[in-house]
Amino acid sequence: MHKTPSSRSRQTPVSIVWFRLDLRVADNPALAAAAQRGAVVPVFIWAPEEERPWPPGAASRWWLHHSLTALAKDLGGLVVRRGPSLAALRQLAQETGATAVFWNRRYEPALRARDTKVQQGLRADGLTVESFNSALLVEPWEIRTATGGPFRVFTPFYRACRKRSVPPPVGRPGPLRVRLAKSLRLDALELLPRVHWAGGFPWQPGEAGARRQLRRFRPAEYRANRDRPAVAGTSRLSPYLHFGEISPRQVWHAVADEDYRWQLFWREFAYHLLYHFPHTAEQPLRPEFEKFPWRQDAAALRAWHQGRTGFPIVDAGLRELWATGWMHNRVRLIAASFLVKDLLVPWQAGARWFWDTLVDADLANNTLGWQWVAGCGADAAPFFRIFNPVTQAEKFDPAGVYCRQWVKESAPPLVDHAAARQRALAALRTLRASRVSF
Repeated sequence: MHKTPSSRSRQTPVSIVWFRLDLRVADNPALAAAAQRGAVVPVFIWAPEEERPWPPGAASRWWLHHSLTALAKDLGGLVVRRGPSLAALRQLAQETGATAVFWNRRYEPALRARDTKVQQGLRADGLTVESFNSALLVEPWEIRTATGGPFRVFTPFYRACRKRSVPPPVGRPGPLRVRLAKSLRLDALELLPRVHWAGGFPWQPGEAGARRQLRRFRPAEYRANRDRPAVAGTSRLSPYLHFGEISPRQVWHAVADEDYRWQLFWREFAYHLLYHFPHTAEQPLRPEFEKFPWRQDAAALRAWHQGRTGFPIVDAGLRELWATGWMHNRVRLIAASFLVKDLLVPWQAGARWFWDTLVDADLANNTLGWQWVAGCGADAAPFFRIFNPVTQAEKFDPAGVYCRQWVKESAPPLVDHAAARQRALAALRTLRASRVSF
């Protein structure tokens, strides 16, 4: 319920904290800054139109609903509004007497532009506005090559980052003086699917769920098991990191395993690339691949969506994705390679499917992963590196446990892999006139 600020409350500085993908209380610099200043008005603004062409997909919206529910409980309340964001923040400042607005930064191209506009508008109104880094270990502009440009290869990027120390995370600010205002019911945002397809999702969104998942992770077993989809050998923290329910600093200091920390910096590399090359969410980083002779094959793409390619490990991955909102990373590589190389379907089509169905759908990581597999991005696997789905299954699921869990039937393969490989290589040779480096 909205309450008019009393004379006493007007003497206490009031700050709005605009929550986005930072849905936690601990190690949240925007929230900590507001709490130190005085009373806090926590708000989430639903404005998917401002995120186009990449508004949250269906699985992400499911997660977001439950994560916001958990955050509201952790804070003791949460104001929910609809966009446009600038208008919503202006109205909330007027209602609450807030004189400052704090948020944690986003790095997607559309949202960087939106945030600049919001910042300029609020400062023009006389409000204090400040943004913080809560999502990354290293800001994209802080690391440069020797010539002053952005990195395009991971290993030197990683070496440059490792020269920097990672500050320890901070705890929950407290006690929080939360000030609420008129709010929409979360259900009014209609984030949950109308058809109950997410009933089997094995996840606990929210900050408590992130802590629980971190406790379950066994770093000592990570190197041996991370590529085995039949074993719970990975951290499965990716959705919690994406939604900011746990910070990378918290994970870094909790997990001392260097192989796993390497993966954290692969995530950092993805953000570095998207920040410096914002066009890559839609277009290849290597422009010569714009001439690649992709095939527009709706039937093949649909079979891939449904996990009906006839290759068990590919089909298992796509079915795991549909049933759980997640797919093992090794299987993501195999399934993606099959789509772009065996079927020659454009990588953007696969990126769109992952965007809609993954609970950890993240624009930077999704872009880097698909361009890596397609051979058209930074530090990419060469296009002629074509995963054989049969030998990949033999190597990483030798007993067939993972494949049998998701695929009960046998089916004719959609393509002959050997022939498809030759077709892909022939397509690659058409780019030789463009002087593609192999």
